[in-house]
Amino acid sequence: MALNFAELHLSPVAFHIPVINWPVHWYGLMYMTAFLLFLLLGRVRLLQRSDLGWTARDLDDLLFYGAIGVILGGRLGYILFYQFSEYAAHPLDILKVWQGGMSFHGGMLGVIFAMLFFARKKQVTWMTVTDFIAPTVPLGLMVGRIGNFINGELWGRVTRADAPWAMLFPTARAEDLAYAKAHPEVQSVLLQLGALPRHPSQLYQAALEGLLLFIVLWIYGRKVRPTGAVSGLFLFGYGLLRFMAEFAREPDDFLGYLALNLSMGQWLCLPMILVGYWMLHVSTKKGNRYR
Repeated sequence: MALNFAELHLSPVAFHIPVINWPVHWYGLMYMTAFLLFLLLGRVRLLQRSDLGWTARDLDDLLFYGAIGVILGGRLGYILFYQFSEYAAHPLDILKVWQGGMSFHGGMLGVIFAMLFFARKKQVTWMTVTDFIAPTVPLGLMVGRIGNFINGELWGRVTRADAPWAMLFPTARAEDLAYAKAHPEVQSVLLQLGALPRHPSQLYQAALEGLLLFIVLWIYGRKVRPTGAVSGLFLFGYGLLRFMAEFAREPDDFLGYLALNLSMGQWLCLPMILVGYWMLHVSTKKGNRYR
């Protein structure tokens, strides 16, 4: 029996601030949780990489620059990668961040530029910085995907109704109707359940590119590795795990499937996989240490 998302009573609003009655959304809390996790894990990384000579103040600077990179890069990446023509026609909508629209790949590029700035300030190589922060990132990605799940957004593809993993997402009503119109064999299921059973792909991504990637990177990054190796493993691991998870995720309705029947997310992951593999190969072959 498929679970009904609405029956879980998961509201996008976590609570309202008393007196002013200002809504605090779960997704905003997830961003805050991700930043706090970075500070917590970053302090452990400072102990692991004591040879770098960085302090808690440096960690705060990393968070500040990284947060700006995530927000600006995530927003601009979504505009450029997913809905450029729409925002080009309505440029003022770029400022309407409360309506959603963030891209991980854009956020990653934003963080890359932010870390370049920090590396220049500390007079170290850029990959020394990215190697340091890479193991601290996946748990933040995990809570972000949990935020997507609570919001009932970025749902998965249609699956069979008797699948133990199947869930109903009332927020996918328009997509359910369009799918049922193109696939008459599921119309009876839609009439019976009120929604089509879908993969909870947000949870798949939370488990894969979040928890699993964190475990792999944390274990690998505990020891001193050749410069660029930890960063390369992050790129390769995230790209591969995200590419796999996208097979269960519904593509954006305004893009659909692209060439080779792949989603935009999968195409954006391919360069990550290739670059990550190349970084791992080159760094481990040369055996250069942090400097």
